[in-house]
Amino acid sequence: MAVEAFISYSHADGRALERMHKHLTMLTRDGALSTWSDHQILPGDKVGDQIDASLSKSGLFLALLSPDYLASKYCYETEFQKAQELAAKGQLRIVPIIVQPCDWQSSPFKDYLALPYDGKAVSEWTNENNAFLDVTKGLRRIIEGMKAPQPEPLMAVTKAAPMAPGRRPLIKKDFDAIQKAEFADQAFEAIRAYFEASCRELTEAGEGELKAKYERMDETAFTCTVINRGKRGAEAHITIRNGKGRNHFGDINYVFQKYAENNTSNGGIRVDSDDYRMFLTHDNYMRGGKEKLTAEQVADALWVDFVKQAGIEYG
Repeated sequence: MAVEAFISYSHADGRALERMHKHLTMLTRDGALSTWSDHQILPGDKVGDQIDASLSKSGLFLALLSPDYLASKYCYETEFQKAQELAAKGQLRIVPIIVQPCDWQSSPFKDYLALPYDGKAVSEWTNENNAFLDVTKGLRRIIEGMKAPQPEPLMAVTKAAPMAPGRRPLIKKDFDAIQKAEFADQAFEAIRAYFEASCRELTEAGEGELKAKYERMDETAFTCTVINRGKRGAEAHITIRNGKGRNHFGDINYVFQKYAENNTSNGGIRVDSDDYRMFLTHDNYMRGGKEKLTAEQVADALWVDFVKQAGIEYG
C-alpha cells in the first residue's frame, strides 16, 4: 500500500514542485508513494476542508522550504501548524525539503533532518537533478522504514490487565533460508545505495581536494575509490560483494582493493537472527563481534573505515 504524502509549498515555488514530481515518478509508479498537493482541489471545493482531509490520511508532510514558503501565512501558520499537531500524536512525519536558501534553521523545521543532504538547498547544487535524486533516495529510505514489518499485535481480550508502562510484546518466530537470503539482498542494496550517495556527496563537499568514484561491477558487486589530493598518495579502495550464499567469508563480503576477486576478504557481514528478528553482524580479522546491526549501521561503519585509509575522518 502506498504511503500518502502531503506536499506543502508556496505557489512561487511551482517549478520546484513540478521538478520534484518528475523525480518521484518511480516511487509513485512502483506504488510506494502517493502524493497530494492543492492542485488537486477542484473548483467549488472548500480549500480548508480538502487540506484537512488530505493531512488526516497522510503519513508524510513534505514541505518545500524557501523564503516564499516561510513568508506564506497559509503554508507556515496553517498547513505546517496542523502538521506539527499530527506529528506530535505520531500520525505524521515531517520532512523539510530545502529548495531555496532561507532562514529555516530559525524555525521549528530545524528539529527535523532536512533533504537534500546536509540541508543544502536544491538551487545551490551544480546540477539540480542530483539534488532531487538525493531527495528521492532519502524519501525511499523513509518509506522502506515505514513499511518494515512490525511485531504482530497480540489478540485483544475484553478484560485484560493494563500493560506496564514501557513494555512491548515480542513474538517469537523462526526465519527460513529464503527469508535470510532476501534480508541479505535488501541489506546489500541499502549498503550499495549508501556508498553511491556518499561518493557523490564527498566529491561535492571536497571542493576539488577530495574525489570519490562509485562503480557498479555487476548485480552483486560494486567498487569505490577515494582520493585525497591534500595528502601525497592518499587514496583508498573497497569492493563489496553480495555472496548469494556462495561465499564462506559472509553473506556480504568486503575487500579494501579495487575490483577485488571473489576469493579474497578483509571481513564479512552475516545475516543472523534471534527469537524475534533478523539482523546483521560484522566479522573481520582484527576483531570479531556479535553486535546486532542494521544495514545503515554496517554501511556507515564500512564507509568510515574505507575513507580513513585516505586520511579522511569525520568529527
